Amino acid sequence: MDLELKDKVAVVGGASKGLGRACAEVLAEEGARVVVCSRTQADLDRTAKEIREATGTDVLALAGDLDNHQTIRDLIAAATSRFGRLDILVNNSGGPPLARALSATEEQWATALQRSLLFFARMSREAIPHMKRHGGGRIINILAATVYQPIPNLALSGVTRLGVVAFAKSLADEVGRDGILVNNVCPGSILTDRMRSNVAARAKELGVSLEQGLADRAAETAVGRIGEPRELAHLVAFLASGKSSYITGTTMLVDGGLVRSII
Repeated sequence: MDLELKDKVAVVGGASKGLGRACAEVLAEEGARVVVCSRTQADLDRTAKEIREATGTDVLALAGDLDNHQTIRDLIAAATSRFGRLDILVNNSGGPPLARALSATEEQWATALQRSLLFFARMSREAIPHMKRHGGGRIINILAATVYQPIPNLALSGVTRLGVVAFAKSLADEVGRDGILVNNVCPGSILTDRMRSNVAARAKELGVSLEQGLADRAAETAVGRIGEPRELAHLVAFLASGKSSYITGTTMLVDGGLVRSII
């Protein structure tokens, strides 16, 4: 299937590793030109070089802290200056601090709101004028399975991610007639550094090894295993494509059947 992504321009946040990197890789493999951003220049440069060498596509690496609104402005401005357009926005940020509902501190709440709620609004606000100028685009927000069910020590994730779901639904209504589609993708039990850290913290609480913690998480899924980042990235590429032309305002799980809710 031709996803019609050749020469499209995609901006991917948190792209030096994990889910963000996988999304950037798959989009580049499909022919998109990719702008990658994360905090650490060395990691980002290595990622950009590896994607460039593997796919032959143009990759622009811009390091910066996406918790900072000015960094977001600079990122979108640099992307459109370099490539002349912006078609795809993959909003992927570092997760909020690990915390429980009762014990989360004021500082943790502030970080969570900046990183896991306002970030999505700011990225979209900066990108949409460029998408409108070229007749449309795709916005894909990477959230978490906490949208559907609580996970121990991830209370701030659930609160902020649900806010993004509401924001995305409203935004989809506002920009749909401009040809801009907005969707959310929720990973669950996909092996990233973030997941490993959360499982390690939970395993320590329970007095078990990390390996046992990971095995327990795998056993909770319908398929009996932990997922790989590229398994989420393939859905992101489809939602970014011309083949997803009648899908907007939706929230989709990529969790191997971890979440048991019916709706």
